[in-house]
Amino acid sequence: MNMTKLLKQGDFFKSSDLSLAVTISLWFPLDLIDKTNPKRAEFIFKREQGLDELVESYWSGKLRIEPKQFTSQMRIIKSRLYEN
Repeated sequence: MNMTKLLKQGDFFKSSDLSLAVTISLWFPLDLIDKTNPKRAEFIFKREQGLDELVESYWSGKLRIEPKQFTSQMRIIKSRLYEN
């Protein structure tokens, strides 16, 4: 059975945007990477207080992140994405 079928839609935030997923993962744990579609992975986070505001800040350009921290986190997320 597909793992994402077990998840309630409203309880989780999904995105296929790698940069957004990396940014979110600096504050919230990445619960799952759904790779059922071979052309597009979905990064899934448990919806917690503050997550929606973080995403809004990201898209509005108000969020500031230390570049080394972002780059390091990008490596971590990519390693999870490309592992079997």
